[in-house]
Amino acid sequence: MSGNNHIMMVARGVVCGKCRHRLSIPTTNSTEVKCPTCNNMNPIPTYEQFGNKDRSIQKLIVKAKEKISGNDLSSSQKPDSMNKKPSPLSSSSETRPAGKRALLIGVTYKRKHKLKGTINDVKSMRELLILNFGFKEENILVLTEQEIEPELSPTKKNILKSLEWLVKGCQAGDSLVFYFSGHGLSQPDFEGDERDGFAENICPVDFMTEGMIVDNDINSTIVWPLKKGVTLHAIVDACHSGTVLDLEHVYNRQENKWEDNSPLSGNARKHPDGGLAISLSACLDNQVAADTTAFTGKTMNGAMTFLLIKIMKKYHGATYGDLLDMMHEELEKANESRCFAEKIFKKITKNMLLQKPQISASKPFDVYKEHFLL
Repeated sequence: MSGNNHIMMVARGVVCGKCRHRLSIPTTNSTEVKCPTCNNMNPIPTYEQFGNKDRSIQKLIVKAKEKISGNDLSSSQKPDSMNKKPSPLSSSSETRPAGKRALLIGVTYKRKHKLKGTINDVKSMRELLILNFGFKEENILVLTEQEIEPELSPTKKNILKSLEWLVKGCQAGDSLVFYFSGHGLSQPDFEGDERDGFAENICPVDFMTEGMIVDNDINSTIVWPLKKGVTLHAIVDACHSGTVLDLEHVYNRQENKWEDNSPLSGNARKHPDGGLAISLSACLDNQVAADTTAFTGKTMNGAMTFLLIKIMKKYHGATYGDLLDMMHEELEKANESRCFAEKIFKKITKNMLLQKPQISASKPFDVYKEHFLL
């Protein structure tokens, strides 16, 4: 058959290969159809030629509509939960055997404020706690948008409830971990207890409607209840997270000394009930933290989280000072080699681009003698 007589596929029909007149497919078992305009005989597509392609087009149209409406079943299928069933939240006991307990939160925010590395961060941190620090799966609570159970979504209400769970019934010998990967923001201090005049906050998934979780509330919820012999490590991979736990002492790495971060108002409590709280933050209060592929080339991760895990796997038992130094060195190397896609913001943030992880604590200690153990 000549090229002029080849037919063109159109939705639900064919056109004449000669004059392009639209043709109606007969309901009989005919193999050809005559064009009423030019009398050219045109072959009728077979099921494989026409039906399958037509159905494929329809499937693509349906899928596009589902994606637009948010009802795309394939994209909404949830991966396996990172929580051991029953959920750790189901335990109502006021007391429990001394041991290790962790709360891991990763928020992607979807759409406008989307972060792509937070779920990877949580998965990696969970693996580190289990394989390198002896945490049991049933004692790790994970909040992400990928969890099916509504109470495991990182909403403001659920995060506050989970923070209470973390320290509930804590006793001497407990090692507690609070991990957060998501957005952090600072705002003017309305309580009058911040030395720099700004309060640091973390952003739950619903922060646009329910508000942020402020540092004062984090402090009162998980720092105040810490009894003697209880140690809490907070690892916060978020922007403006330097003093997000409002702990009274901040370590100055350049001068190798602790600086006073106690509240300006004398009646504001920031200390635990005899226990120890240590916070490792992704950056200083006035800096931003990177969500990047710089270190892997493929997988998106929080820069601080990736480096912390990498270093702890290689140098298990490193001191706090060594850990902090190595993270700073790796970040400086990445910045110098222009690995960060975020360098485009350097014109705006100037010297604030290169994040500087920071340690704060409820009481000072020798960072080069004490080992980072969870």
